[in-house]
Amino acid sequence: MKYFEPIALALVAILLPAAHQPDPATRQLCSNQTGMHDGYFFTFWKSSGDACMTLGRRGRYTTDYRLGARENLVAGKGWRVGSQTRTIGYKVNRFEAGTNSYLTLYGWSTDPLIEYYIVEDWGSNFTPPGDDAKPLGTVRSDGGIYTIHRTQRVEQPSIRGTQTFYQYWSVRTQRQTFGKDRTITFANHVAAWRKAGMQLGTMHYQVLATEGFGSKGNSAVTLWQE
Repeated sequence: MKYFEPIALALVAILLPAAHQPDPATRQLCSNQTGMHDGYFFTFWKSSGDACMTLGRRGRYTTDYRLGARENLVAGKGWRVGSQTRTIGYKVNRFEAGTNSYLTLYGWSTDPLIEYYIVEDWGSNFTPPGDDAKPLGTVRSDGGIYTIHRTQRVEQPSIRGTQTFYQYWSVRTQRQTFGKDRTITFANHVAAWRKAGMQLGTMHYQVLATEGFGSKGNSAVTLWQE
């Protein structure tokens, strides 16, 4: 038996434990960082609070968060360099938004410095960007109608440090339903914003993000480029 035991043990190690080993492509983040993972750019940022993101294979990620009244989270996967003509495919298997969270295509441009959102779903107590934002028009895209808004942030954090900058918004008038493959045709929103006098500049990162503020929730998202 002493000659066969090593072989038997090796076979057991191959056949049985593999199912219990962690997926080598997964990675959990609970502190602020950006980078690349399995071919996709990721960003994870929280002001404070209990929040983590797990990076899965390719464009998959999950989040789980419990945020206090003044605590904020932005986490997502996508592309290091955004495109004004990119069509994004995605599937959401889970999005529990709590009171104040939303699922959004999110990114930045510079010259001008712009933070932008294409909002697909949101929580029970807050519809972004808020009641004070006046609608500037609508755009029909990907089976839905979105309301266009422009808001301003004064001396707030940005990818260029503390700055004053505009935010561009397209917010669905009806929340997206999940569990199926969905599409965001970003070029439609860019054209509608331009018609409303809202120009983007040089594109920086572009992600499908879970954002939460003073809320608890979780998400499970997969994205890709069409």
